[in-house]
Amino acid sequence: MARGKTTPKAARRKSRKLKGRIAAKKKKEFVYRGKTLEELQAMSIEEFTELLPSRARRTITRGLQSKNPKFFRHLERGDEVIKTHSREIVILPEMVNRKLAIHDGKQFLEVTVTPEMIGHMTGEFALTRKQTKHTGVGVGATRSSKYMPLK
Repeated sequence: MARGKTTPKAARRKSRKLKGRIAAKKKKEFVYRGKTLEELQAMSIEEFTELLPSRARRTITRGLQSKNPKFFRHLERGDEVIKTHSREIVILPEMVNRKLAIHDGKQFLEVTVTPEMIGHMTGEFALTRKQTKHTGVGVGATRSSKYMPLK
């Protein structure tokens, strides 16, 4: 076959690839239990609580705002970054696109709330334990290290 000419099979393959690329570029809309972000933000706290899993629902019904009044005052005021030591606050739809500084026991970790975080606790996004990093074996750990020059 001459160069430059495409077969029908190659043309079909090329069109499938292009369709795949176009489909991959489209961003999927966020949905939480069948509700969009705009619908969640329009709901009252009582309506939203019914959508949450049991632990988060119980936390809110037992008085989330009475436990952390200062945090919610800062949220209503619209502060740029809200610092908190409380790791058990349930992330609500009104907190989306806000910056929270969550304490991990040593320092405040700054986290921007995304729609996917709704219904989770703030502490889930500020890990309290360091990841261990293992290096090579130490001197005296193996028989061969006996002959390694020490510098």
